[in-house]
Amino acid sequence: MGQQSYLIDTNAVIEYIGATLPEKSLNQLDAIIDSRFFLSVINKIELLGFHDLSHEEEQKFNQLIESATLVSLENAIIERTIALRKTARIKLPDAIIAATALEYDLTIITRNVKDFEQLPNIEIIDSYSF
Repeated sequence: MGQQSYLIDTNAVIEYIGATLPEKSLNQLDAIIDSRFFLSVINKIELLGFHDLSHEEEQKFNQLIESATLVSLENAIIERTIALRKTARIKLPDAIIAATALEYDLTIITRNVKDFEQLPNIEIIDSYSF
C-alpha cells in the first residue's frame, strides 16, 4: 500500500495557521504540509470567503492553498456528493469534502469528526488527537 494522503478540512487549516492545535498535532500537520496534501475547492472558498478575514490571515491562507493539491468540483465528485446527500443527512460543503476524499482515497483531517463519521468508507483523523 502506498503512502497515506490527506485532505485537510477548513477548521483544521484555521487551527493550524492560528497554532491553536496541540503541539503533537501541529508537528504532524507540519510534516503532512511539507510533503503533499489536498484541499477541496470548498475549503478554499470557506477559508478566503470569511467576512472578517485580516490581510495577514488571507496571505497565510493563500500561501497554504498554493502549496496544496487543490481539487476542483469535477463531475465524479458531483455524482458522489449527490449519492451521499441521498443517503445521509449531511451539509452540502461537508458532502463535497467527503466525496472528494472518497474519490481520491484521502483521509480527512478535521476537528469536526461528527460531520463525517456517519458516512461509510470515510477515513477521518481528529486534528486534536493525532
